[in-house]
Amino acid sequence: MPRLREVPRSEVHPFGEVMYGLLFGDRDPTVEPGTASGTPGDWWSVTALSPDAFDHIAGGIQYYRSPDRQISPVLRELGQLRVGWARSSLFVYSQHCKAARDVGLTNEQVDAVPHWQVADCFSPIQRAVLAYVDCLVLQGGRVPDGVIAALKAELSEVEILELTYIITTYDMYGIISKALHLEYDNVEDPMQEVPDLDGNRAGLKRFAE
Repeated sequence: MPRLREVPRSEVHPFGEVMYGLLFGDRDPTVEPGTASGTPGDWWSVTALSPDAFDHIAGGIQYYRSPDRQISPVLRELGQLRVGWARSSLFVYSQHCKAARDVGLTNEQVDAVPHWQVADCFSPIQRAVLAYVDCLVLQGGRVPDGVIAALKAELSEVEILELTYIITTYDMYGIISKALHLEYDNVEDPMQEVPDLDGNRAGLKRFAE
């Protein structure tokens, strides 16, 4: 279950009620969870603890989906998909596998995102976007000049700024989802000690003898 309390419908703020209606119909997500896309929906019922945060998150989604955006939906979704993989957020990754197909990425391209570096199904600008995402997420914003040059070869400065904002926003969403055990990121940490029933202390005891 999530690490923070979910907000029932009776307590949600006015805009939250609107969003609950869109996502859950007449249901209270704390009693009958589940969205039309198959997710539990607790991303929304937990972030509703802070109405300002909830509204800001909804605004971030409205931002990238706005027809005013200049960045291509294909490049945007490719970037968001790679964010999910790089941040190890199953929620972000799984949702944007579907969204990426919706905007025109092929199954081959979606499947190749984890190993894009050795895949031959991406165009030069798509590879530049994927490299940029890795620099933003995995290198904390340390971006070589060559990556920026590859982006500038085909994108305007406005498109690069929009892409940067969307990618880093979704990196934040992935971190929040993992930290609070939301949606598909409600999993145990895989880094656990594996018991040694023979008491060999990882094999070191034998060397000591």
